[in-house]
Amino acid sequence: MDAGVNAWFDDELAGSTFADERLGKRLRRLVERLDGAMGASVPLACQDWANTKAVKCRPPR
Repeated sequence: MDAGVNAWFDDELAGSTFADERLGKRLRRLVERLDGAMGASVPLACQDWANTKAVKCRPPR
């Protein structure tokens, strides 16, 4: 990815805070995948079942 795209992700996700740092990383990976497959369904953008399940899985409260 070029610097312009990374800056866009950083600006959009800068206000996101999570109790667990891994959730922020997961969100960033999801945004990158969805950006790369604009208009595709979530399973198609995620490319495999494990990633699709991770997107749909909510962390415990």
